Amino acid sequence: MNKTIFQRGSAGHIRIHVLPTTRFKTFAVSLYAGIPLDSKTVTTTAITPFVLRRGTASYPETIQFREQLERLYGAGFGFDVYKRGNYQIVQFRMDTINDSFVQSEESLLSKSFAFLGEVVTKPVLDEGVFRSAYVASERENVRQKLESIINDKIRYAAERCLEEMFRNDPYRLHPLGQRSDLDGITPESLYEAYLNWLQQARLDLYVVGDTSLEEVQELVEKMFHLNRSASPDYAPEHSEIKPGEVRTVKEALDVNQGKLNLGLRTPITYGDERYASALLYSGILGSYPHSKLFMNVREKESLAYYAASRYDGHKGLMTIQSGIEIENYDKALRIIEEQLASMRGGEISELEMSQTKAMIRNSLLEMQDSAFEMIAYDFNRVLSGKDRPAEELLSQVERVTVKDVIGAAETFQLDTIYFLTGQKEG
Repeated sequence: MNKTIFQRGSAGHIRIHVLPTTRFKTFAVSLYAGIPLDSKTVTTTAITPFVLRRGTASYPETIQFREQLERLYGAGFGFDVYKRGNYQIVQFRMDTINDSFVQSEESLLSKSFAFLGEVVTKPVLDEGVFRSAYVASERENVRQKLESIINDKIRYAAERCLEEMFRNDPYRLHPLGQRSDLDGITPESLYEAYLNWLQQARLDLYVVGDTSLEEVQELVEKMFHLNRSASPDYAPEHSEIKPGEVRTVKEALDVNQGKLNLGLRTPITYGDERYASALLYSGILGSYPHSKLFMNVREKESLAYYAASRYDGHKGLMTIQSGIEIENYDKALRIIEEQLASMRGGEISELEMSQTKAMIRNSLLEMQDSAFEMIAYDFNRVLSGKDRPAEELLSQVERVTVKDVIGAAETFQLDTIYFLTGQKEG
């Protein structure tokens, strides 16, 4: 694996991370803006990038906005809103062709920074606030996205399990906000929230491509007009496990197939030295086609249409998701719990270890072929405060033993059982 070394710096209270390389034909640019998850700001923060992508001071109409991207030789622009630990993250992305492959009088990287900087800091305004038509349409866009969750029962059950598990924790909040907030959001209130967001967000700008840290710093100083007084850091999650009774929640909706979800807590987070062992644990349990959940719950017993686990190292959380016939609830839950017990008891084969290590290795190696995947991986360092290059994680994974996996398994504690059942059975 090639060693990936980002150069670090800052400008305008924005942390800058640059990977100079000629491996790619494009510049990959990502701007991460993160603030703590909070019921008071989660909805306005979610709507903000939807409004920002509608128009800027120089390109006030959405069609002009898109035409400028075409003038940048079809540059890609997009954004995501999600949560990592107890933070709500807005990520803006641009993908711009390298200058050496086109004939352009001005650097395309410079033009891209001018565009992104204006998107973030110079939105189109009417009478000093956001354009009302844009706010109204994007407010409804977000409403539809939130309401659509209930139509996707797999996603709905996953969200509801987290809501119940973290009912007293900000992590319960959906990154797209709360429907109950939407009607009260006005152009004035959203613009005020946007200005506060620009002041308070943790900003990290990544660039991968044929450039340098010095060039990027100069572009940030020139193109990002921010009046910020500080650049706060992320506070890594320290998950505390308090022994208690497992909470069971059953919810009845008009469904033919039940959704059985389990939530487990662990003190092992991304910055923990046992992180690689936790990855192996989740992989053997339910992340891959050879895993215990897939083989025993789905294949051998034919109890589930799907059965998988997902480990979140930024929250100290693992979820198990399965789709089952409603009448198979007791049997499916028993077999899932048997898989958890078997791993704590050391029933882990060398074949399971080698197959899981191979899957993780392939994932880390494939990441090297994508600039945005490398950026996303490095951002884990910013969130957690733990510098663990991909080649170092790969080495740690290779050294994990069965005993290490058992040790990790013993830390995962079942917290919540959520079952989405049919209305007749409910």
